[in-house]
Amino acid sequence: MNRFRFFPALFVAACFTFSCTSKSESAAADAGTGNALGNANTAGVAESSENALSQQEQQEGWVLLFDGENMEHWRGFKKEEVPDAWQVEDGAIVLSGEGGGDIVTRNEYQDFELVLDWKISEGGNSGIFFNVSEDPRFDYTWQTGPEMQIIDDEKHPDAKQGKDGNRQAGSNYDLHPLSTAAVKPVGEYNTSRLVVNDGHVEQYLNGTKVVEYTLWSPEWENLVKGSKFASMPDYGRYKSGRIALQDHGDKVWFKNIKIRPLE
Repeated sequence: MNRFRFFPALFVAACFTFSCTSKSESAAADAGTGNALGNANTAGVAESSENALSQQEQQEGWVLLFDGENMEHWRGFKKEEVPDAWQVEDGAIVLSGEGGGDIVTRNEYQDFELVLDWKISEGGNSGIFFNVSEDPRFDYTWQTGPEMQIIDDEKHPDAKQGKDGNRQAGSNYDLHPLSTAAVKPVGEYNTSRLVVNDGHVEQYLNGTKVVEYTLWSPEWENLVKGSKFASMPDYGRYKSGRIALQDHGDKVWFKNIKIRPLE
């Protein structure tokens, strides 16, 4: 009787052990399959590349204005080539010398969406201009082109001047102040987005809309009259023109520059 009871008990224990082992192996196999699928899905998500357009951006009509290696889409303001003070360093357009002057796009644009990354040196100043004219009457980009300001808010004195912060980073320089502060600390890259469509302008800084206005509107006209551009009759009057990056004498970096014409 004792032996008869022992063998069935042993048989049941063996079946239980086999069942648990099978379930453990199956679970491990399922987990391994799940991890493999998860890794495959992760591997299939391509990270965005520096100075490059995604397939979706290409389909949407974006044009790359800098590929990280050459400046074929740029030249000096009222010049044939890019001045030597502007160089390509580590995948960025850099103002690294003196006497370069502003650079402009070779093409002109009317309605568009512009996106770029920038960072400014400590105590530095620069800017992004649009609707810039190279008419022989003008010696500087700022005589015609409105500016999205680039500056070290903390250490450049011009950021403390003007009215209500309308000379701080991201502002429509000397006209429209920021609706909210969005600039990153000096030494870090910021992303600026500028949308110009039939005179309506929106400026974004690091994903936040910081300025919105309409060119030639009564509000805009009044602001110009009270600004440093009051004596410049052609300031902001052009409905199309070149994009410009400013040489204000301070080191500044630009990368991931792309533009999408708007119909």
